[in-house]
Amino acid sequence: MMLMRKFAAFLMSIALPMLAAVGAHPRAAYTIDSKNSKVEIHVAREGFFKAFGHDHLVSATQFSGEVQLDTAKLEDSSVSLTIDAKSLTVVDPGESEKDRKDVQDTMLGDQVLDVARHPQIQFSSSSVKVLSNNKGEMNLQVEGTLALHGVKKPVSVPVRVQLADDGTLTADAEVSLIQSEFGITPIKVAGGTVRVKDKLRLTFHFIARKAS
Repeated sequence: MMLMRKFAAFLMSIALPMLAAVGAHPRAAYTIDSKNSKVEIHVAREGFFKAFGHDHLVSATQFSGEVQLDTAKLEDSSVSLTIDAKSLTVVDPGESEKDRKDVQDTMLGDQVLDVARHPQIQFSSSSVKVLSNNKGEMNLQVEGTLALHGVKKPVSVPVRVQLADDGTLTADAEVSLIQSEFGITPIKVAGGTVRVKDKLRLTFHFIARKAS
């Protein structure tokens, strides 16, 4: 009898960890591959002479982030992103090198982003809502807080996530922001006859890989 009890206890010592592992959510951490990802800001012009200029395209060259993906319960997933504001670069193909430099200097200066005082742009999610989930392709609504220009505001971002067989995660998102809500004054040039719109459009294309 004693031998059987010891044997049963031995089996339980093996089975309980296995059952716990099966019941656990398969939550995995992914690190954003910044070299193969894109963060872009699309800035449209307005004003009487807007037809004589080009809309601006700004790209972030230095950023990092992490995705915590729980495939069993997507609502428990999360994402964080940090952008080096000084790395924002004007890439307008239709502008001269001088004009691009003028726009970039103004954008990074104290009149607009003031990167000397606000060197980082950060986003941290607070909740995730699942809109659809079909064979490795997920449409999510991610709620979180955006810290920009020293101001924190709640934002809601629709995100399309694809999970490849090799474990690579791809995410695409787009969100619009109002500059003035973050204390930013839209750029004005030529005495204000040409200026950029208060509303910006941000697009994200992330490639993320499982953290080692």
